[in-house]
Amino acid sequence: MPDPLVATDLALERGGRRLFEGLAFRVEAGGALCLVGPNGSGKSSLLRLLAGLLDPAAGRVTGGGVRAYMGHEVALKPTRPLGAELGFWAGLDDGGARLASAMAAMNVAGVAGVPCRHLSSGQRRRASLARVLAAGADCWLLDEPAQGLDAASLGALAAAMAAHRAGGGMVVAAVHGDIGLAAPQTLALG
Repeated sequence: MPDPLVATDLALERGGRRLFEGLAFRVEAGGALCLVGPNGSGKSSLLRLLAGLLDPAAGRVTGGGVRAYMGHEVALKPTRPLGAELGFWAGLDDGGARLASAMAAMNVAGVAGVPCRHLSSGQRRRASLARVLAAGADCWLLDEPAQGLDAASLGALAAAMAAHRAGGGMVVAAVHGDIGLAAPQTLALG
């Protein structure tokens, strides 16, 4: 089991503006944390900080094992077939053995041969989620993962998060509503 993800006295500045300060939380193995608040309150920036893409102005983050980040933008080359693109990313994360099951779980295996530019927004979002699943990370950092998903895809997301948590994984998600996480902690920003 990974060590808990612990944030201590975090502060973050972006564009000369302090988004938050004195932020503290702890997510245990098998736990989940939903980040809530209005647009611009720092939810996405906090996820980027947890992923190591931003440095805090103060405080620190420890534990959480290996972390996988899914942001708003879906990093897929438009001309490459989806399967090849996800295979590239899975290779970087040593997730090749997990890729087929991740694509099946997010219902994108059937479009593996389709160039990414031809995918719908929901298919792109599910592909991005499959990339996170294939990474095999302990802690998933998800920025509005339900955006653009239909009811069946929301069910697949909820099932994937439940299975991840049952195996000791953690989920931290910026949300604007229910995404199917059972009994998450909530942290309000803004």
